[in-house]
Amino acid sequence: MRALVLLLALLVSTSAAADYVGSEVCAACHAAEADAWRGSHHDLAMQPATPDTVLGSFAEQEFSQNGRTTRFLTRDGRFFVETDGPDGVPGTFEVAYTFGVEPLQQYLVALPGGRYQVLPAFWDTRPEPQAGQRWADIHGFDVAHDDPLHWTGPQQNWNHMCASCHSTKLVKGYDATSDSFATRWAEIDVACEACHGPGAAHVAWAEDGSGEAMGLANPLDKPGTWVFDDGQANARRSVPRESQREFETCAACHSRRNSLTDGHDAGAPFHDDFRLALLEESLYDADGQIDAEVFVAGSFLQSRMYAAGVTCGDCHEPHSLTLRAEGNALCGQCHRAERYDRTSHHRHEGGAGTQCVDCHMPAKTYMTIDPRRDHSFRVPRPDLSVRLGTRNACTGCHTEKTDDWAAIAVAGWRGPDNPPGPHYAEALHAGRSGGPRAEQQLAELADDATAPGIARATALALLAGYVSRASAPAVTRGLASTDPLVRRAALQALTPAPIEARTELAAPLLDDPARSVRSEAARILAHTSNHRLPPFLRSKLQRRIAEYQAVQAIDADRARAWLNLGNLADQRADMLGAKRAYEGAIARDPQFTPAYVNLAEFLRRMTFEDKAEATLRRGLAAQPDDPHLAFALALSLIRQQRPAEALPLFEAAAQGSPDTARYAYAYAVALHGKGETDAAIAVMQPALEARPYDRDLLYALARMSAIVGARSQSLRYAERLVKRYPRDQEARALLEQLRRGG
Repeated sequence: MRALVLLLALLVSTSAAADYVGSEVCAACHAAEADAWRGSHHDLAMQPATPDTVLGSFAEQEFSQNGRTTRFLTRDGRFFVETDGPDGVPGTFEVAYTFGVEPLQQYLVALPGGRYQVLPAFWDTRPEPQAGQRWADIHGFDVAHDDPLHWTGPQQNWNHMCASCHSTKLVKGYDATSDSFATRWAEIDVACEACHGPGAAHVAWAEDGSGEAMGLANPLDKPGTWVFDDGQANARRSVPRESQREFETCAACHSRRNSLTDGHDAGAPFHDDFRLALLEESLYDADGQIDAEVFVAGSFLQSRMYAAGVTCGDCHEPHSLTLRAEGNALCGQCHRAERYDRTSHHRHEGGAGTQCVDCHMPAKTYMTIDPRRDHSFRVPRPDLSVRLGTRNACTGCHTEKTDDWAAIAVAGWRGPDNPPGPHYAEALHAGRSGGPRAEQQLAELADDATAPGIARATALALLAGYVSRASAPAVTRGLASTDPLVRRAALQALTPAPIEARTELAAPLLDDPARSVRSEAARILAHTSNHRLPPFLRSKLQRRIAEYQAVQAIDADRARAWLNLGNLADQRADMLGAKRAYEGAIARDPQFTPAYVNLAEFLRRMTFEDKAEATLRRGLAAQPDDPHLAFALALSLIRQQRPAEALPLFEAAAQGSPDTARYAYAYAVALHGKGETDAAIAVMQPALEARPYDRDLLYALARMSAIVGARSQSLRYAERLVKRYPRDQEARALLEQLRRGG
């Protein structure tokens, strides 16, 4: 057996990444685990397209949507799709690989430059009684050939978007010079070493006992068991969880994150290889519920389960990926059924609502048919829905009811002596909307050791827009946190600080053990003049900037990476480098708005206003309905004393992004300048609903309302303004003037 294992390892090593031996080698000794893995979602994550692996009907099938027809056909055992190509012209494309298996299967097509692209049409693998066994479209709407969402565009590129989590030891291998990929992997699917790490040392240990810790690259032994103490309704782990190894292994794929290395090895520290997304407004509700596709880890980090020591493997069998138990029995492993699995707890009489997951893990559907459960295991809080507009599980099921109804019902269940406690949603909502106590609430959350680290980190990141002497101590304490998420976010909060303070506080984190933190420190210190730094710090900063640049180079196929490099060069007064990088971003994605905006701003500061205008017009030619480009161009025209040309652009920006306070304010000021004050007020009022404490909106509304004779309304706006900005002398003077009847 040992000889066979070594022979297999030798054969695999000639074609796979160094030190990776392949699942067949592992299976030679670990047959039971291999049998459980075969046929799992990990095993079937990606496969060559063959009659055995393709589940969709390619027998001259047609699928039509939005006036576009796609045909599926076979030739000599190979699979083809007739659809519109990168130039919008219909063509025939061969399917190279299948992608996923349940509840849908997608298909990959090879395009020039080593690119593999995901076709928009997928096969619904669910049974017919569940509306499956049919072709459907991933978008559900028409996508033009020049849209980044088109199947030939960057948002559907397998090499960048999908590959690393559907294969083992994936190296993207992008070359910016040739604009091509040389992507390679150790195994095509998610195999043993994707989780256990490279196995060569373990095979050597099995042969002759050499090496420490059995030669395991990523030991995943579970700590202890779950036990119930007498009289307790909830179990505890018999041995405390001391390592994040299992969670970080799963989070490497089951998370919304950016890669910081090209070719992750299981067992490498998560925050050294990845930058995890925080509870950002575009991704999560203010209370941390999933909104966009965030892949579990950011949710689980918020949960009481995680805080209590629960790991992924407590609920999911790691090889077959099946649940450890079905229905409420899964939760009953740690929560006594006689306490929780009864009407007095869940308040439902049979059917939906009696299952723990219905209330504590509500699902959201992605990819049109794929429901995924929120892993924050939260208690439903319809009271937060009433105050903050967040969702709740109650009205998620009882769609005919209101949040007020649900809040009253839950309050009745809890009773007057058991009100719901405070929640970090209050602080994050205040930070997002500019609430009157936003800075204080964010600082308090950042300092709250009982709050989830990801929530504290999010508070610190939001503090960048508010930080003052009052909240600076919370930022300083965050820099010393044991949680790399918190340290990284505390650095973000330092961004607006004076350069002297930034240098003093951020410089020590250039030596942080986590690359995600070191890179952030390098970014915010990048524009520090060398003469301000001692020689030892100067050379260290140069090394960390080089590391930051290397991180961007990994994703040089994406416009965002070029934008980051442009911003870095701009900070370091590398004018030629900045311009080249911004142009590089536009070349990678001609519809990437931030590149045009940043390049135009760069040119404006270089006193090339005419070139800035030309850049923005080039952007609008590519993205004619983009409100950000319209607004930037309007400002350029104002600077050039061309207000008549700017007005329709201000209007386009305000209408295209009605919740953006700055756009509404600028358009309103332009209308007011034309004597259309009533129209200006009408523009600002909807924006104020989204940002109820925006300083500029409140000030303008207070003044303009007084001008049109709405004095009581004017006074209310001014009072709200002073409540939010009590130290704003201009606001206080306006309020006093209005109170005097001025």
